[in-house]
Amino acid sequence: MDFLTLFLIYLCFVLAATALLCLCSGRKESFLARTVKGAGQVLSLVIPAQLQRVTHGALHRLFHTRSCLFVVLHVALQAAVYGEYTWDVCAYCWELQFPLLLLLLPYLLLLGNVGCFLLCSRADPGTITESNHAALVKIYAYDGVLFQKGIACPTCDREKPARSKHCSLCSGCVQRFDHHCVWVNNCIGAFNTKYFLLYLLTLTASAAAVAAVSAAFLVHVVLLSGVMRGTYLDDQGQERAVELLFLIQHLFLTFPRIVFMLGFVTLLTLVLGGYCCFNLYLALTNQTSNEWYKARRYGCSHHLTAQPHQRRVVYKNIYSKGVWMNLKEIFKPPTVLETKKK
Repeated sequence: MDFLTLFLIYLCFVLAATALLCLCSGRKESFLARTVKGAGQVLSLVIPAQLQRVTHGALHRLFHTRSCLFVVLHVALQAAVYGEYTWDVCAYCWELQFPLLLLLLPYLLLLGNVGCFLLCSRADPGTITESNHAALVKIYAYDGVLFQKGIACPTCDREKPARSKHCSLCSGCVQRFDHHCVWVNNCIGAFNTKYFLLYLLTLTASAAAVAAVSAAFLVHVVLLSGVMRGTYLDDQGQERAVELLFLIQHLFLTFPRIVFMLGFVTLLTLVLGGYCCFNLYLALTNQTSNEWYKARRYGCSHHLTAQPHQRRVVYKNIYSKGVWMNLKEIFKPPTVLETKKK
């Protein structure tokens, strides 16, 4: 095994370990985390120390510092998908006289997605500063479970408003902190959650639209060619009717780029669709990703509080005010004046 192969194996392992440990961070050390750490220690005996330092330094810069790398990757993937869609799928579909509106739908969704992306990435998520700190502290009540009154941010040296969190990548506390999204290179907070939701919806819809048009084209080709009514010879020389697996292989050999793109955008639609549903659930219940994760990290339903005798209390989301009011809060974040009126 040459040095390059060993390095690639080590790099893939570290990337996988980093992702797994990120999922396990903040919880009691699980069997999976212990296994990854143990394997890492064994592998570190083989890999030179200098190479380990370089790899860990690169991973730290990639995942723990603010970077445009994922934004560039995001743009490159969209360019590749829409380039293939334009030059192959659209060209074939135009010859087959597909409806023009159907062919233009992915582009319309792309325009909306780019607009939401720019708004989400450039908008202030709700950064807490000296000038607005006093006002933001009054927005949300402390629930006494996930958010305790009187706790100061060790970095900003200010009392943390309820529902806020310090983002190490952006070097500041964010009001109603949800998470830091590397794909838009910005935190998701009180003032840009609405743009993030619209960004997710349009991105999912655009992937689904590209997948639907591409699939419609391939189905149209199959129906016109009549290949489903044909037969083929298997490895033993026996004649068999065309099956789904043979059909996929045939299409892949005939339209390799389109079939590969269709598989990619279909998988992307499923993943984005699931993540979209999760974020809609959070919006409808007035939760953030940070709060949802914390609630499960500390036991989901209960948590020890500072009340007399350290009583166990049932955790309840005190910020939910009904579906309509929760959505209204997303698209029109509350101010101090509105809070006082209530």
